[in-house]
Amino acid sequence: MNNSDGGRCVACLTSHARHGLCPACRADLPVNRWHCHACALPLPFALPAGLCGECQATPPPFSRAIIPWRYQFPIDGMIGRYKYHGQRQFIRPLLAEFGELIEQQIPAEDRPDWLVPAPMHWSRRWQRGFNQAADIAECLSSHLDIPLDSGLIYRCRQVQAQRGLNRATRLANLQGVFQVRGTVPERIALVDDVVTTGATAKTLARHLLDAGAREVQLWALARTPG
Repeated sequence: MNNSDGGRCVACLTSHARHGLCPACRADLPVNRWHCHACALPLPFALPAGLCGECQATPPPFSRAIIPWRYQFPIDGMIGRYKYHGQRQFIRPLLAEFGELIEQQIPAEDRPDWLVPAPMHWSRRWQRGFNQAADIAECLSSHLDIPLDSGLIYRCRQVQAQRGLNRATRLANLQGVFQVRGTVPERIALVDDVVTTGATAKTLARHLLDAGAREVQLWALARTPG
């Protein structure tokens, strides 16, 4: 992860960028300021209870969610150009900022034992050429000196997109999709690029807890508004 100043901004091409973003473009990133304290769902204002309605009714299986940005302009375009077109220069600034945020929010002694990227079905990975969650986890692993295991949880089959499905259908859609393989450490951070409904992250976290993990955190770059 390149932490040096200088160079050009990937967004506006001005010089004197830090981590690939100039101060003005960094200020344009949609910070997930008001969010659910459990699942990081973006909220229009701070809630007294700190939890969205779904998390009040059914607390998520992960202990905390660290998701610094809302999936809106320009974050959506930066992630999209990396994810669908392989333009890695657009993701590097976000990874550098994310790594620094984790360092600030979680003391070294409280960090997870392993990072586990959200798995991608082999056919999707073959089409795209890489698993973006594994890329993000690899960068964070190097930056934070936390071991990485990309094979701990395996996606057995593809399913239809979760967005647009109701809660019951989302959960049914994920039945039998994932399988844990190997020894599970006590503390895990599940890593992904974008969290949409949160159903996949919850299912993965439950599998890891059932397999022996004591705590699962959710780390992602962005969360879609509800």
